[in-house]
Amino acid sequence: MNEGPWIHRISRRQWWFGASRYRRYMMRELTSLFLGTYAITLLVGLWRLSQGAEAFNAWLAAMHSPPGVVFSVLMLMAALYHSTTWFNVTPKAMALRFGAYKLPDAIIIGAHYGAWLLVSVGVYLFFRS
Repeated sequence: MNEGPWIHRISRRQWWFGASRYRRYMMRELTSLFLGTYAITLLVGLWRLSQGAEAFNAWLAAMHSPPGVVFSVLMLMAALYHSTTWFNVTPKAMALRFGAYKLPDAIIIGAHYGAWLLVSVGVYLFFRS
């Protein structure tokens, strides 16, 4: 007869390599590290701006160099992946109910994409001049 509960042991990597939804979850979480790195890069740009035009121009030159452009494109891809996967999972975290009526997932997701589009257009119009 067994003396205790059965404990299923798995390796540290097995739980998220096993199913595609876990891999997508881990990729979304990993992209937040990339976005944090890009935020720090932008803060360095502000710091260089506070040091004067020469320091800021050197930072701009680094960002316009081929490695800087590749870095920015990778960060954009990470931001797009993170945002789209987060918007698609939002109805699970934010189920809106009005009495017995539950707002459909498509409306919640669509509202997030619509707000993203409005903010993007607003930023573009504000900075285009």
